[in-house]
Order: sequence, then structure tokens, then C-alpha cells
Amino acid sequence: MEKVVIATRGSKLALWQANYIKDRIQSHHKKIEVELKIIKTQGDIILDVPLAKIGGKGLFVKEIENALLEKEADLAVHSMKDVPVDLPEGLEIFANPVRESPFDAFLSLRYNSILDLPKGAILGTSSLRRKVQIQKIRPDIKIVDLRGNVDTRIRKLKDGEFDAIILAKAGLNRLGLLDYVRYIFNEKELIPAVCQGSLGIEVRKDDFRIKEMISFLKHHETEIVTKAERSFLKRLEGGCQAPIGGFCTFLNNGQIKMVGFLASLDGSKYLIYDKIGIPNEAEYIGYEVAEQILNNGGKKILEDIYART
Repeated sequence: MEKVVIATRGSKLALWQANYIKDRIQSHHKKIEVELKIIKTQGDIILDVPLAKIGGKGLFVKEIENALLEKEADLAVHSMKDVPVDLPEGLEIFANPVRESPFDAFLSLRYNSILDLPKGAILGTSSLRRKVQIQKIRPDIKIVDLRGNVDTRIRKLKDGEFDAIILAKAGLNRLGLLDYVRYIFNEKELIPAVCQGSLGIEVRKDDFRIKEMISFLKHHETEIVTKAERSFLKRLEGGCQAPIGGFCTFLNNGQIKMVGFLASLDGSKYLIYDKIGIPNEAEYIGYEVAEQILNNGGKKILEDIYART
């Protein structure tokens, strides 16, 4: 029996995602055996320092990509929001399956929304993107860094360390951890992270056997919005060091709309732009939204941020 190896992180969410792809492949190809190779990344090891201070997104994929390059694995399943826009030579994101919810969820034991929190309440999130946007809504609450896997973050909420926390709805849906979800933000309230809710399947560029095998996983609309969002992020040269959000969606008329924002670390400067166009121009649309931001104060914001980090 032909065997395929999937490289994955060992967190519950990463394993759910890898097993989801494993099951899809085995259902589609009855004579293929799929096994998981669990790899510990730097992002899994360093849990006591905010991502912005230790190198950002690449910390969750480097060791996994090395396994692909060294042919210890045939493919990798990533949360696309963890994947840097520039990939190592010889690798590519070949397929994006259908996207889960891209939105952020508000979790609390006692309060039903961000507006219900009392003055001085403690809200947990490790995301600069979320911090800046929440500060605009509720400048009177205290936002504290929250790291760890989804279970750890929810446990800290249950233990009373936080009055509320914010997590990606996609991960909560996948793990069935919806007990404390009180509210789902829309993109007008809280612009999602680039590619939040999307999976990416990374392969070696020259591995045509694997590409043919997993081509059935490709989802056209998800791949279009992924192109727009990653093009936006690439033009901004953004990582975890800057508060950046980007979200692309299909409109009822078949066009797409890309909205993106960039803010200073204290939120005093906040730029948001959008653009509508046709799906075939997804990368151009994402690029153009980033250009608008850069040309209207964004370059200075990024220079100031990177001078401090």
C-alpha cells in the first residue's frame, strides 16, 4: 500500500487539522495509507514571550518545512495565518481547502460582549492586531498577553485570570470548544488576521505525485481570497511585529472586496482602506490596498515599529 506522510505540529488544533486532511485523502484514495509525523517547532517551545518579540509566524513552520525539504514528509498542513509570505526555495502552498470562519470570538464566563465588560476588566490576547482594534472599542479595559494552545487559554479564563479572552472562531469550531463563546465579531468590528480560518497544504514544488493526489482538496473561492490577503501582507512586509489585519470576501455580484488596516503600536495612528474588483485580479487588489496604506502614512508607521523591535 502506498504511504503518505503529513508533517504537523503536536497541538490539539494542529492534529485536528492534519487528521482532517488525512481522512480526506484516505476517503478519496482507498489504497493510500496516511501517517502523521509530529514535529515540535520553536513557536511551541517558547511560550512565555510575545510572538512579536521572538520572530513571529515563521517560528511555527520552519522545522516542518525542513522535514519537507529533507523528504522526511510528503506534505504539511498549516494554519495559513502562521505561514510567512516568503517560502523556502523548492516549497509551495499547493492547496487551500474550504475556509472555516475567519472571524474572532469573544469568550467569557460572565459577560456577553466586549461592551458588557466593566471598566478595568482584564482581557487576554497575544495579538497586536486584536489589541489595537479592541482599544478603539474599549480604551478603559486592560489588555494582557495570553499565550499557549487553545486549551491553555480557555483554562486561564476558567481559572479567573481573565474576565474575557479573544480567540479565532475557526479553531474553536474545529475543536468543539464553544462553551464560553459569547459573541462573534464581524469584519467591521474586528478585521481578522490575514488568512485566519484557512488551511494551507505545503508540498515540494517538484513532487507531482503528491500534487495530483491532493488536487481534489483545492477550493476555488478560498484560494482567491487567500491570494488577495497574502498579496496585501507581502506588500506591507508585515509580520507579528505590527498590528495588521486583512480580509477578502466574495460579494453577491461575484466581485471580491479586500479590506486592510495597519496601526501604530499604541493605536494612535490607524489606517484602513478597501478595494473591490474581479477575482482574477485578487493579487493586484490585495497589493493595491497595501499601497494605499503605505502611501498614506503606513511607511512611517512601519519604520517606527521596526526601529523599536
